[in-house]
Amino acid sequence: MRLRLEYNAAPFATAAMIAIVAATLCGCSSALYQQEQTPRSGSVRAATLRTMDKLHMERAAPVLIRIYKEDSTLEVWKQDRTGRFALLSSYPICKYSGNLGPKIATGDYQAPEGFYDISPDQMNPTSTEYLAFNTGFPNAYDRSLGRTGSFLMVHGGCRSVGCYAMTDAGIEEIYGLVDDAFKGGQQKVQLQAFPFRMTGQNIARHAGDPNVPFWEMLKTGSDAFHATGRPPAVAVCERRYVFNPGVIDDDLDASGPCPPGIDATPQGRMRAASLNGPSNIDARPNRP
Repeated sequence: MRLRLEYNAAPFATAAMIAIVAATLCGCSSALYQQEQTPRSGSVRAATLRTMDKLHMERAAPVLIRIYKEDSTLEVWKQDRTGRFALLSSYPICKYSGNLGPKIATGDYQAPEGFYDISPDQMNPTSTEYLAFNTGFPNAYDRSLGRTGSFLMVHGGCRSVGCYAMTDAGIEEIYGLVDDAFKGGQQKVQLQAFPFRMTGQNIARHAGDPNVPFWEMLKTGSDAFHATGRPPAVAVCERRYVFNPGVIDDDLDASGPCPPGIDATPQGRMRAASLNGPSNIDARPNRP
């Protein structure tokens, strides 16, 4: 009887191992959506609230998140009373997976780069990694290129397989700031994930990298943010990002041609414009 039980247990052990491997390949881990018994909540430190006051920001005002892989930095920008966004606080990224460059496929262990939206249903207060929110990968741009992956998160726990892992203290405040913005009426929080600070010099430093055309496209969106002090409207057509297109995103086909009036410059021709544009605009963000 004992031999039979040991024999019958083997398929279950194999199935469990396959499930664990599959969950890992999907992204950080599907465990990030598993529930703890008691939900946690984010909290905003008193020092950060004082900074808001100095910068003339309401606590429930909209926020925006910017990530820089090379600097291992996550920034939270917040709207002030003039309607423009200013840098509120920076947090060290404890760990991110992979190298500079976008996520392409399930199992490549890359953290995503691009422009994403976070909505309230992407927040996870019962994450096994303290607190977490989904980045929104894959977005329309990623899907138009056939890119795959899931459960790509920003979370605590200081460990990552395809995600951006923060310290528990860091994610607690980031989560709290995003949650406050949602309570104030913001419907979506824009997340801008970059390989490095989007300057012409930094792009030139990586000349020869096959991702340069993609990064130049991201730089266009970064420059649009700095030019207006507001998150750019983001759409996708011809399998590329377009910023502040003047049309409703739902009206565009991510894989189809861009409609008249929207710049259809191919990615490969964007380099000169990107390098000759406001190349240092992202070098020294406004800090409190």
